[in-house]
Amino acid sequence: NTYNKASEGGIAYNDPDLNIDFAGIMKQYGIEELILSDKDKLHPTLKECDYEFYDGEIPEDKKKYLITGYNGQLGYDLKRELLKRGIPETNILAVDLKEMDITKEEEVMRVTNEFKPDVIFHCAAYTNVNGAEKDLENCYKVNVLGTRNMVNASIANDAKIIYLSTDYVFDGKKEGLYQVDDIPNPKSVYGFTKYLGELEVARNPKHYITRISWVFGINGRNFINTMLRLAETKQEVCVVDDQVGSPTYTVDLSKTLVDMANSSNYGTYHATNSGFCSWAEFAKKIFEVNEKDVVVKPVSTKEYAKLYGLTQAERPLNSCLDKSKLILNDFDLLPDWEDATEAYSLELKNKK
Repeated sequence: NTYNKASEGGIAYNDPDLNIDFAGIMKQYGIEELILSDKDKLHPTLKECDYEFYDGEIPEDKKKYLITGYNGQLGYDLKRELLKRGIPETNILAVDLKEMDITKEEEVMRVTNEFKPDVIFHCAAYTNVNGAEKDLENCYKVNVLGTRNMVNASIANDAKIIYLSTDYVFDGKKEGLYQVDDIPNPKSVYGFTKYLGELEVARNPKHYITRISWVFGINGRNFINTMLRLAETKQEVCVVDDQVGSPTYTVDLSKTLVDMANSSNYGTYHATNSGFCSWAEFAKKIFEVNEKDVVVKPVSTKEYAKLYGLTQAERPLNSCLDKSKLILNDFDLLPDWEDATEAYSLELKNKK
């Protein structure tokens, strides 16, 4: 592989336990003076060193994991999943903007070089889809330049990088399921910057690009929370019915991402919950599970925008992603979206 300074190490040449007869070697070859660099004079003995050597993958509980975007839904559940698996908290560095600004290259390199992660879960992103249309500079800065910084840090530390992408990299005009190798054609600023992020991530041979959609988790705002909030004051809600895809529960997704962290089946994957629905069907399921007597009025995307006077970024109507590559590479499919909706609703109730 290419030279990686962060992965370099050594053992003292004159370690008494190794007991190499350098005096005899020098005499045999007529060497009068042993010349060492300052760096090689400082190596520890074998007993003193803290290097750990493994045949193949580093054991799961020995790896060090860096999570960006920790205050978001996925970052929060990723740390919970790692802790559930017995990973020591000292082996997890979960950061958000105040701990590490991903748009500042020097700061990213300093934090990652000090922690020396084996795996980077890059969850931080600019996700305001409508706002990005008027805020291209900041969206590009976070989703492209920030991702570039994280990729450079992953390469410098010989770390795997797991990048969360989106269904928005596609235009949503295809009939049938989108395959992982279909050519992206984003129609929004958000989708375009996430696709450019994918290109950055692909520079690290040890990469996973994981496309997800319609995300919901306990640590943030999401569609389920919005519907339940509306149910407190509304008897009828208008919900889009011509956008079809799969919700993604961050608890389920986190399990798959950690499995990826302990595998070398690198590449691009689609990892949403199983099954497909429209936003309107999703809303009906939410009200049913939570026993809310609310009528869902299906409307088209155009009707919804006109109804509420919204200027929206173009959204893919078809966000149905083929997940079969997960099975082909020994990863489990995520549970059905309806089961995930029930599990999250129960989590919400327990939190209260």
